[in-house]
Amino acid sequence: MKQEQHSFKWFSGLVIIATLVFGVVIGKGWEPTGYASESYEELKVFAEVLTQVKKHYVEESETKSLVYGAIRGMLAGLDPHSSYMTSDMYKEMQVETKGEFGGLGIQIGIKNHRLTVIAPIEDTPAHAAGIQAGDVISHVHETPTKDLTLMEAVQKLRGLKGTQVSLTVLREGSPDPLEFTITRDTIKIHSVRSKVLDDTIGYVRITQFQEATPQDLGIALNELREKNVQALIIDLRNNPGGLLTAAVGVSEYFLPADKLIVSIKGRNGRKDEYRAGLNGEPFAYPMIVLVNEGSASASEIVAAAMQDWGKAVIVGKTTFGKGSVQTILPLTDGSGLRLTTAKYYTPSGESIHSIGVKPDIVVEPAPVPVKKNVSGEQKDETKAEPRLPQAIESNESSNSPKADESREALSDKEAQAVKNDVQLQKAIELLKTWKVFKQLQPV
Repeated sequence: MKQEQHSFKWFSGLVIIATLVFGVVIGKGWEPTGYASESYEELKVFAEVLTQVKKHYVEESETKSLVYGAIRGMLAGLDPHSSYMTSDMYKEMQVETKGEFGGLGIQIGIKNHRLTVIAPIEDTPAHAAGIQAGDVISHVHETPTKDLTLMEAVQKLRGLKGTQVSLTVLREGSPDPLEFTITRDTIKIHSVRSKVLDDTIGYVRITQFQEATPQDLGIALNELREKNVQALIIDLRNNPGGLLTAAVGVSEYFLPADKLIVSIKGRNGRKDEYRAGLNGEPFAYPMIVLVNEGSASASEIVAAAMQDWGKAVIVGKTTFGKGSVQTILPLTDGSGLRLTTAKYYTPSGESIHSIGVKPDIVVEPAPVPVKKNVSGEQKDETKAEPRLPQAIESNESSNSPKADESREALSDKEAQAVKNDVQLQKAIELLKTWKVFKQLQPV
């Protein structure tokens, strides 16, 4: 008993010291020093609970696990996007923003308290299996996801290349749950792809907003200029977002200098504005931006900026509605916090959080039929979006007849995919109409 009392006093002493130090730091920069004594009362209760759990819980518990569990619970109680990252998760997050990571290839979020697919990433196992934006993942390996935090769900979905994960998915329009068994792989993301459609229309697909995305977009736009395109389609469908700085960098290619792109406001009321810098002559051709419910965060920043400044017509479906900013804060043990620190606002001053960007022209995608394959798993018969020829890589020589035949077949497949893409076809039709009206001469 004396030893337990000594342990409690020792731990309480540490709490008092830590709290007082924390209070002094806060008092100097952020909050009144009175916050120290206020925080101590709550921390005293936390210390008492920790001591009672260590003393009476039916099984022996490690203090480290209990403290980390408390941290995860604290952050989960704030909002779905704030979370604690272990040192391994923190390192993986840093790699992810560079464009390569391991897993299935889906971006997930918590929407209406359910684990929801924001978007599958193109050319990944999840995309090939038929996972779609808006799918609700109810079970992972038959374990319910209802009470999982976002980072816990990420940990369950990611794993070694070659291993499998089983998902139970609820999909709007499907009366029964869908079962998927997907093999994990190394996910490499090429964030910008481009081609020319219908001879004069440039098409740019941005899959995520990474460090290199603005630079890669600049290269793609220069190539399209050299091909004398007269209009442009920016495809942000199923783009779950990424870096705020990358969204600003992408927007700068289309807006004159000093135009407001996005502003963010935190709890202190300070408003930080991100404006277009000098990035050469803006790409001023008629432009359409394609969006859907899988377009989130940085995608919504770009779409809203183009819409507010009248630089593009937004076509598709209302976007996901993630209008908050997460800041990554490193901790001393190598772990980190993903903490919601601000909300962002469009150039017109609107917040799209939980609302989304509403398209100027609503176009529903073609329905994707689902049927069971031989093994009993659900399988998509078609893909919601076309894959670009640039995404196909061949290890065979360009002089090989077999390679030439393969490219020709893929080209035909691509043409058919573009033809079946209702939203893309609508964008092409609108740009053609734009050109026709522009050429009209009054009598």
